[in-house]
Amino acid sequence: MKELILSIFDILSQLGYFGIALGLMVEVIPSEIVLSYGGYLISTGKINFLGALIAGIIGGTFAQLFLYWIGVYGGRPFLDKYGKFLLIKKSHLDASEKWFQKYGTGVIFSARFVPIIRHAISIPAGIAKMPLSTFTIYTVAAMVPWTVLFLLLGMKLGEHWRDIKQFAQPYILPIIIIAVVSIVIYFLYKKWKERAR
Repeated sequence: MKELILSIFDILSQLGYFGIALGLMVEVIPSEIVLSYGGYLISTGKINFLGALIAGIIGGTFAQLFLYWIGVYGGRPFLDKYGKFLLIKKSHLDASEKWFQKYGTGVIFSARFVPIIRHAISIPAGIAKMPLSTFTIYTVAAMVPWTVLFLLLGMKLGEHWRDIKQFAQPYILPIIIIAVVSIVIYFLYKKWKERAR
């Protein structure tokens, strides 16, 4: 399995910027690992930071748009039947649906930084027919800091980019806390606004 993953990264390396975008679109390998590998490629001079950033944002956004469209056109019945083939766990989908129903469209940005929720949050947005333009803006806005963070960490790690999960932990925890607090503040503000009306 390890050799297979390394061979995939070798292919991504040969494809350059397109490889980063493709790796994020397919999402067989977690986005943080693909992006940290992108950071490693930057450190070797094979690609530059701006190109990798653009590729990461495009790839990550298209991956989420794909899930959004599945929600729009397939709905929950389709996902209950075929979700396992798309590596979407029922528990992740249940959790993201609860979050979306509770916090509304504003959760699309903040939830990108919360484990479990972030992989499936696009699906309930699609099921709820959230406006595509709003969905795309929130998604791109979240992809920018996420991509920058892991590219920089990958550059710092260099050849040790495979250790990204352990190395990123001190950075990810504060981001998760900020994201959750932001969601709660947004929810309270929304409730206050409804009562004010």
